Amino acid sequence: MLTSDLLMRRIQGGEIIPKHLPHNQKHKMTASDIIEVFSAHVGQTRGELESALQLLEGTDTDYRIKRGFAHILSNGFSDFEVVSPLEPETLREKVFTASAAFVPSEPNRDKVLANVADVLSHELGKVVTPDVVQAGLYADLQANHILTQFDAPEPDTLIDRYNLSQAQGVLYRASHIVITAYRNDPGEYKLLFRYLKLFGLMAYIEGDADTGFTITIDGPASLFRASTRYGTDLAKFLPALLHVSRWRMDATLVPPSNYGGNLDEVRFVLEAGCPLVSHYKKGAVFDSAIEEAFAQRWQKTKTDWRLEREVDLLPIPGSVMVPDFRLVHPDKEKTYLLEIVGYWRPKYLQKKFAQVRKSGRDDLILAVSERLNLEAAGIKIEDVPAKIIWFKGKVNPQDVLKAVA
Repeated sequence: MLTSDLLMRRIQGGEIIPKHLPHNQKHKMTASDIIEVFSAHVGQTRGELESALQLLEGTDTDYRIKRGFAHILSNGFSDFEVVSPLEPETLREKVFTASAAFVPSEPNRDKVLANVADVLSHELGKVVTPDVVQAGLYADLQANHILTQFDAPEPDTLIDRYNLSQAQGVLYRASHIVITAYRNDPGEYKLLFRYLKLFGLMAYIEGDADTGFTITIDGPASLFRASTRYGTDLAKFLPALLHVSRWRMDATLVPPSNYGGNLDEVRFVLEAGCPLVSHYKKGAVFDSAIEEAFAQRWQKTKTDWRLEREVDLLPIPGSVMVPDFRLVHPDKEKTYLLEIVGYWRPKYLQKKFAQVRKSGRDDLILAVSERLNLEAAGIKIEDVPAKIIWFKGKVNPQDVLKAVA
């Protein structure tokens, strides 16, 4: 996504309109030029890359577009690494300690680097040259990070990511968002709600799978204390929404600080069919590493119980619950729903256990982390109408199987 200084938008009739680049020859050429600069600098430092980008930028008036392209390539398609024979801080300590025995001079400097390189060659079991030692001394400075890999996108793909990032940046200033998800494929709803959960967004959901849902999301500008991280998480949700077939998003925003008008708020509207393109894969997504690890461990378990990732939506007054897994046995009529409750804030825990109580389900299993302080969150585990299993670092499939026995 783009930083605030790279966002470009205009306000017209109380509505904010982010910059949207057409896929014309001019913008394709600009994108292609910047992609070529990145490709040519694999193995070189970030500082050398940025110098080349500044040279390409020149005095053109569209410098913000070029900087936007470069920012997206740096953060979405590039790997920068610290390349040093040792941690730079440790390496500096060795070099400075060795240099204390010499009078500062150019010949002595070379002698110190050669001595340290020789010592490291023996310690690490590989050849370390004085040049490698010198390069590694300050390899932890951002300008010295090495571009080790660059997955060059097509120019059209870069333009799509730029346009999406401009729309995402608008949401940094949202006070609240209302999403109307019309009747869609249930699988699309599931994916949508999973992304809501994944990014920890504060949402109120009404409706059902037959008629559609209305989702009201608190924006970063509505919080008692502004949260950059929450604003970023909200922006990350937009590509997931683009995978839903029929929807409309109405966002209420605080106007930009450099806006000269007298409006207290502005609107941002998007609908299905808009020209934005999502780069998220359309498929199941795990909410946490704990869930993914559990699913992998289940595959190695010898049992007739089948673990299903895509489960039914459970309508609850004022919300929707999307259990993490469903357990199905070929010889038993009853199935079980499994929800993993890992490391979350007190408010989330209160909401989660309130959902469980409202669900009225007798087929629900909760796997709860022993690290959670439920008492501090005001939760009485004896009031929860679900089977409870406890886990420390990982959820044990055998514990789940005992609960369904």
